[in-house]
Amino acid sequence: TDRDGHIDEEEWQEAIESALAAKLEARAAARAVQAKAAQKEIEEFTDSFLTAAARCFDLIDKDGGGSLSKSEIVTACASDQEVIHFLSNCGEENLQFLLHPPRLQ
Repeated sequence: TDRDGHIDEEEWQEAIESALAAKLEARAAARAVQAKAAQKEIEEFTDSFLTAAARCFDLIDKDGGGSLSKSEIVTACASDQEVIHFLSNCGEENLQFLLHPPRLQ
């Protein structure tokens, strides 16, 4: 303001635009923090999922051949207690799907 004790329309508009700019800046900063947190969560989830999937593969690949046949997967998921325990407790729905071998048929 020009400090005359009154706010004219131009001063009002300048004050509103200044407040709006500050609000938009604060919102952009908050979005940046949220985006960074979301990216970190995605990276942690990805690492956890890939680690669980690799562990599952290793548990099923009893012969160490580096590949899994359908029958190897079905047999391990139906009768190998180590595999069943891992899948039951891994917390990954996409891997727990394997606990229902008829779905794999």
